[in-house]
Amino acid sequence: MHIVLVEPEIPPNTGNVARLCAATKTTLHLIEPFGFKLDDAQLKRAGMDYWRHVEWHRWPHWAAFVAKLPVGARLWFIESDGPTRYDGARFAAADYLVFGRETAGLPRSLLESNRERWLHIPMLNPSSRSLNLSNCVAVVLFEALRQQGFVGESP
Repeated sequence: MHIVLVEPEIPPNTGNVARLCAATKTTLHLIEPFGFKLDDAQLKRAGMDYWRHVEWHRWPHWAAFVAKLPVGARLWFIESDGPTRYDGARFAAADYLVFGRETAGLPRSLLESNRERWLHIPMLNPSSRSLNLSNCVAVVLFEALRQQGFVGESP
């Protein structure tokens, strides 16, 4: 699996996602511009010493990332108002789960041109604006791994 963070802004969120990627052996793609420096103390603190266990790639912009995708790559765009619930998708091991900036999400044009792969996470409280980015990544990633027969170790 692949996690893609498009223009992440908050260091602890990115650090938490890196930690999640290390724990699940998921590749992380970070697309610039960032709202922080990669040597940010909060980023390192949230990711702890997990960064050395993460396969990750840094991309200067969306076009550079897309240009290097393998032929047939499937991208799933997770953003509120998507037509399909995240658990209604059928994920494959080589899929890319794409998440946008904490303050602005993913560009509407990108979502509209990929409606068949635009997913949302339902929320029970309509007054809630959104969920934390790293929580969203965890929810969708673990559903994708569950579909692939992921079995974690017992405590």
